[in-house]
Amino acid sequence: MLKLIFWLLLLANAALFAAERGYLGALYSDGREPARVGKQLQADKIKLLTADAVPVAAAASTPAAAASNDSAPPQVADVAPVACTEIGNFNAAEARRFSSQLAELTPSIKFARRDVQEVASHMVYLPSLGSKEAADKKADDLRRLGISDFFVIQDSSPLRFGISLGIFKTDEAAQKQVANLAKRGLTGAKVGSRNASSTKVAFQLRDLGGASKSAFDKIKADFPAQEVRSCH
Repeated sequence: MLKLIFWLLLLANAALFAAERGYLGALYSDGREPARVGKQLQADKIKLLTADAVPVAAAASTPAAAASNDSAPPQVADVAPVACTEIGNFNAAEARRFSSQLAELTPSIKFARRDVQEVASHMVYLPSLGSKEAADKKADDLRRLGISDFFVIQDSSPLRFGISLGIFKTDEAAQKQVANLAKRGLTGAKVGSRNASSTKVAFQLRDLGGASKSAFDKIKADFPAQEVRSCH
């Protein structure tokens, strides 16, 4: 009886020693760490990180980093609307086509039409000298300055006995002629309009900005000859 108790105690101590040492765990597993890993779910997706990679991975998993990655790109601020934009000058057919497209694409745009009297040509001239004799004397002075492209006006207009110094298509060209004549010693030349053309149409648009400005730009592309300018 004493021998039996002795062996039972010996076996119990041996079992306790084996349990503390972890020897008993080997009886219920394959005995190797890779084997246990292989039994885990999606084991092929498990990656071992080096010491250098750990801080990077940790930083990417922080709430601040997640918020940064999920944040939307900054929105571009809308350009402030322009108080008044004018486009023209249209003939009657172009004006109808422009207003039709404007009403169709941007019905919310506020616009108004205005008639524009275009000048067909510009004349550089010396005002009336009062008589034919005075005009002829001035003509002699012009020739002495080397100016030969002129004629004495003899119609019944207010410029009768004045002197024309050239007809130009644009005001800019006429103003250049005045400057050139001044360099040659002639002062007092003026620019006047003549032969007014038929009435044209200009459109004035208010508070043009954002989506309405984009729509306006698309319409404007169909009228490349028309000038866009500011207005009041």
